[in-house]
Amino acid sequence: MATFLYRLGRLAFRRRWYVTLLWVAVLAAVGFGAAKAPAAPDATNSMPGIESQKAFDLMEDRFPGTDADGATARIVFVAPGGQKITAADHRKAIDTLVERAAGGPQVAGVVNPFQGKAGAEAVSKDATTAYATVTYKAAADDLTDAAKHRLERAIEQARDTGLTVEVGGTALETQPSAGGSAEAIGVAIAAFVLLITFGSLAAAGLPLLTAILGVGVSMASIMALASAFGLSSTTGTLATMLGLACGIDYAVFIVSRYREERAKGHSPQEAAGLATGTAGSAVVFAGLTVVIALAGLSVVGIPMLTKMGLAAAGAVVVGVLIALTLVPAVLGFWPNAVLSRRARRSGRIKEAKEAKEGGENNGGSRWARFVLRRPVPVLIASVVGLGALAIPVMDLQLGMPGAEAKPTSTTERRAYDDLAQGFGPGFNGPLTVVVDARNAENPKTAVRTIEERIGATDGIVSVSPVRFNSAGDTAVFSAIPSTAPTSERTQDLVKSIRADRPATEASTGAEFEVTGTTALNIDVAQKTQDALIPYLILVVGLAILLLMIVFRSVLVPVKAAVGFLLSVLAALGSVVAVFQWGWGAGLLGVETTGPIMSMMPIFLVGIVFGLAMDYEVFLVARMREAYVHGDSPSQAIRTGFRYSARVVVAAALIMMAVFSGFIGAGESMIKMIGFGLAIAVLFDAFVVRMALVPAVLALLGKAAWWMPRWLDRILPRVDVEGEALSHRAAPPQTPQATKDETHTGAPSESPTEAPEEDTRPEFTSV
Repeated sequence: MATFLYRLGRLAFRRRWYVTLLWVAVLAAVGFGAAKAPAAPDATNSMPGIESQKAFDLMEDRFPGTDADGATARIVFVAPGGQKITAADHRKAIDTLVERAAGGPQVAGVVNPFQGKAGAEAVSKDATTAYATVTYKAAADDLTDAAKHRLERAIEQARDTGLTVEVGGTALETQPSAGGSAEAIGVAIAAFVLLITFGSLAAAGLPLLTAILGVGVSMASIMALASAFGLSSTTGTLATMLGLACGIDYAVFIVSRYREERAKGHSPQEAAGLATGTAGSAVVFAGLTVVIALAGLSVVGIPMLTKMGLAAAGAVVVGVLIALTLVPAVLGFWPNAVLSRRARRSGRIKEAKEAKEGGENNGGSRWARFVLRRPVPVLIASVVGLGALAIPVMDLQLGMPGAEAKPTSTTERRAYDDLAQGFGPGFNGPLTVVVDARNAENPKTAVRTIEERIGATDGIVSVSPVRFNSAGDTAVFSAIPSTAPTSERTQDLVKSIRADRPATEASTGAEFEVTGTTALNIDVAQKTQDALIPYLILVVGLAILLLMIVFRSVLVPVKAAVGFLLSVLAALGSVVAVFQWGWGAGLLGVETTGPIMSMMPIFLVGIVFGLAMDYEVFLVARMREAYVHGDSPSQAIRTGFRYSARVVVAAALIMMAVFSGFIGAGESMIKMIGFGLAIAVLFDAFVVRMALVPAVLALLGKAAWWMPRWLDRILPRVDVEGEALSHRAAPPQTPQATKDETHTGAPSESPTEAPEEDTRPEFTSV
């Protein structure tokens, strides 16, 4: 592995023009494909294997011609204080709005709260609130600006009459934005961190440049393949986030090792090869762990999550390839630009001496010595601290926040509150009951019996009139709970109705299923919760096997997995404390607390596991490299921290900057994702990798690198530590060569003219 990557890095450095033009051509090709490809399909919420989805599919099959995917707008009217919505002037204003909305483009129908049976239930009992429903022929993403503007103008005219008018539904819903300014802020902070870390504009800019190019290739590829593979516009969100973060980190690892090899006196081409052969090996295996974690999302069984995971895994693969090829190629154009200003002025030999002397006392070395002197207190403090933060996980409640989680500044949230106040808290989350009466002797009698029994269930305040299909063998009706959609009592109610179903079906001969947004959220939460343990076993098991191959150790991979579990549980506990319990919620702008997004644990486990293994591989691989080359276990820990701590800290700060940018988003779900990922990186990088890992290795000593002989023979061998590269010729230390390279900004020998035998290192059998 190390030898192959060493040669690849030298080749990319030497043939930099070809490599750069190749990546530009790839970007142009996928960009052309994205421009010519059909538009991405709308995001689908299909959740196979759950009752709510089965009921929804049955409705589509038995009620043909109904466009369940069409956008809707629920317009809520509230009369001024002390007045009734049924007053003549208010009714006139509502009738006018309904008439104008009905005449708009793409409108399928409008329900007037003062006309017909459907509208009779659209006025609250106290006559202070009413609502009208506008149904469109097209999905929300396909609505034209003309259709939206027509509805918005009608609403503004109704507000001018003195009514409070708010709009819910999907027609005018403001979609959460996970990019734009958030990503820009994250990139700006990342640039600042890189500049402080490297002390060079070029060294800070190179990782950003290559990472952005990688994201461009990934996103263009997703857009080009969107129609063929059913990738929606939301699929690329995770790919963008991880492609940017991992792309920056991997390039930082290569550039950092390149600067280190230059400080030892190696020529630029040799340093590029050594950096790719050593740090590049760590990048390959770190990338593999991320890919495993993301591809493992397919075990959950949710198509949207599977597509997001695979698309993000593809973006990470692109990031790895760019780090191994384009980064050394760009270094070939400006070999001295990425060095610190002091290194460029003082020369390579002097810099090597200063690096050796100063490296012994840098921050990483001092911290390693501190942990080595006190491994037991550091270990106990780390475990107890993370364990305490993980306690709220025991009260974890999963769900899917809806309009109630939006800021009160949005009309959707105000419409939700008005309906809850006028019609009851359960009105915003009705249960839809689908009855299949094909096998019943008398379908109408069977449906009536089921309707009566569900209506009599404790916790149901009302049921809507039954609607039969044209064949008369399938019926649909709604049941309004007395509690809010996200309430635990509502979840218990759904479970109670389903638990009583066998007796009801046996007596009527008809079958029924419960669906609707509330039931769907409950089913999805249960599905993801059931998939979490198998997902953890699969991902952690494969990663432990991979790390065994990398480190030739049994205890080091197990320690890495246990540390990850501690950090992810602590992060999930912090999310529960803030977004469910409300601790410090006001500081983050969270106005309403509630259940945690159903997919949050899966997202957190998958993404953070991959990133945690990045830090583990890069940090511990350097310790393993020092141990293999003759250092004692304690000295290997100090060596790993001396050379890698600063880079790992910078990489973690970059990740936190990218994720923290999303905390400022207006949507609670995006705040939750950004906060959870940022806090997880904080715990894993600074508590687990910087404290727990060296403490455990210090206590284990040589046992940390133990592996049974039979297992050592079975596992394939890969030279991640670059042992083969340690047997090359000593680097040149001539001042003249240093002077030539420093003043010209390029190697003294032209890569195209220098004979290969003069620059190729000698290898010995290992």
